[in-house]
Amino acid sequence: MTTPSTKPALKLDGIYMDHAATTPCDPRVVEAMLPYFTQNFGNPGSRNHSFGWKAEAGVDKAREQVAALIGADEKEIIFTSGATEGNNLAIKGAAYMYEKAPAGSQKRGHIITGTIEHKAVLDPCKRLQKEGFEVTFLSPPKDGVYTAEMIKAAMREDTILVSIMWANNEIGTINEIPEIGKLCHEHGAIFHVDGTQWVGKMPTNVERDNIDLLSFSGHKLYGPKGVGALYVRRRKPRVRLTSLFDGGGQERGFRSGTLNVTGIVGLGKACEIAMQEMDYDGQRLLALRQYMEAEVTKHLDSCEVNGHATKRLPHIANISFGFVEGEGLMMAIKDIACSSGSACTSASLEPSYVLKGLGVGDELAHSSLRLSMGRWTTKEEVDFAVKKIVEAVKKLRVMSPLYDMHKEGIDLSKVEWAHH
Repeated sequence: MTTPSTKPALKLDGIYMDHAATTPCDPRVVEAMLPYFTQNFGNPGSRNHSFGWKAEAGVDKAREQVAALIGADEKEIIFTSGATEGNNLAIKGAAYMYEKAPAGSQKRGHIITGTIEHKAVLDPCKRLQKEGFEVTFLSPPKDGVYTAEMIKAAMREDTILVSIMWANNEIGTINEIPEIGKLCHEHGAIFHVDGTQWVGKMPTNVERDNIDLLSFSGHKLYGPKGVGALYVRRRKPRVRLTSLFDGGGQERGFRSGTLNVTGIVGLGKACEIAMQEMDYDGQRLLALRQYMEAEVTKHLDSCEVNGHATKRLPHIANISFGFVEGEGLMMAIKDIACSSGSACTSASLEPSYVLKGLGVGDELAHSSLRLSMGRWTTKEEVDFAVKKIVEAVKKLRVMSPLYDMHKEGIDLSKVEWAHH
């Protein structure tokens, strides 16, 4: 295990509390990648000279490092451009391979997923729905945790695929993945897991956890952007996928295209470091997150931590603040890099569909912050963030007549507002 004394220093310009969106590249990862830009720059498909051999050796080593992190065989690792591509290849590739009827039919097979999955799962499922597959989108309970019982109730004879994320990217809740996987295997359905927020942060073993397909991204675990991996089970059962790319047949034919060698080497190194530091980082970040949530809720009333009380990732806190306007709050804490939802949907002015899916009202969903910490987050930064957030919320509430009414004990849900 790496301790703080051996961890490389990284000075960030500002208070970065958005590690669920992306992480800084670990300096040790950058160091491992550098030779593959200018020295070992060969194409790993070039099998007749040393430049190709060196590049291929780098890819082979990375494949072993990635496989070791998730308890897989290196032959089960397919390199992708990231989790979005991995999700698309897993979901569409499995659906097309295991469909029950030919294209054009109205009964091509049944798929189960959740309403608060990442868009990179929801949108491929919606595409398949238009193509004749039936998709059940399960709504979560208020705590945001999907259980095996929920999946069992939705399972049908023609269910070919279940896709449930390991941990939610906005609220950090952890789903019953091993139990859901066991259920899928009993029913003969393929089980895909979006592990983007989980892999590298929490212990993973695809055999123990009954996973058939697992997708994740390098840039969420201190590796480079633009590279990821998809685990494809090779036995018990052997999972086959229909490729979405046609070309040179790289990556066992699943993903044609010249390999991103520098990115792959970086991903491998990031996985190796994650294995060594996961326990220490996890314990430290859990303590920081619990401290931050306790401090915020101690100094502010009418604020709520979203998601299950304990079944949550150590590094993600999602807090709703009553009686403040969301955009005003974000502007008031612009010294802190955080988000009001997923980075992939932050261009939208709509309140978080994840929070709305948990039954959080539009107003509260708009005034929610996702604060996610990482390998270099310090207690001093957490204290700074808490101070700024508490000050901002108190200042904004001074301007809120609704907050005054709330303090007077008026039940706002029973107020009848006059329309002029």
